[in-house]
Amino acid sequence: MNTTPTRTFPPAGLRLPGRWAVLPAAVLAGAVLGGGYGALKTPQYAAISYVIVVPAEKSDPAAALGFAQAYGRVATDIAVTGDAQVWAGVTADTLRKSVQAATSPDAPMISITARAEKPAKAVSMADGVARALVLNSTHVAGSTGVKVVQFSRATKPVAPVSPSAPLSALVGGCAGGLLGGLVLLVRPKRGAARGEARHSRQPAATPVGGTPATGSAAVPAPAVASHQPEPEAV
Repeated sequence: MNTTPTRTFPPAGLRLPGRWAVLPAAVLAGAVLGGGYGALKTPQYAAISYVIVVPAEKSDPAAALGFAQAYGRVATDIAVTGDAQVWAGVTADTLRKSVQAATSPDAPMISITARAEKPAKAVSMADGVARALVLNSTHVAGSTGVKVVQFSRATKPVAPVSPSAPLSALVGGCAGGLLGGLVLLVRPKRGAARGEARHSRQPAATPVGGTPATGSAAVPAPAVASHQPEPEAV
């Protein structure tokens, strides 16, 4: 008996060759967006000013390190309440957002970093905050036993610290490739599930004789014996 061969379905990954284009497209889109952001964003310049906390006469030298940590935490607050915004020529909100203070665990030194769109403004902001710290420490030196001294003034930056367009494009391309890879990891599972559902809905193969195949063979009905009359004896 001749039967029609069963149709086989290729894996979902082979039936969807276009899905591999997601990865290069995502990398390209990320690189374009990152490069455009780097090219259009205004460059930022950073200037750093240093101050050092020194103990007064007959004071514990170890106390200078602790006061340096304290001054570093409240540097922007002191600058806002003092005259730093006047010296820097910016608002108090700009000082809070654009100035950061960092301390050293080994030395009573504070670094004040200011970021601005122009190098000269970054220098003014960093030196203004340092000057405010020096002035404030002088007012309270009698009770604290330490004072803040200008250690190094800020220098005018010559290059921006914000990422350039090529670097932004590289970062954007990496991020796009990561997202594209995640999409490729998710899509095959869904495609395989759809392929299995489509395969289960296909009708069963029909033999050449025209009778649809069933799960069990047909059992013939029992033949009915016909009753023949016996001849009469003479």
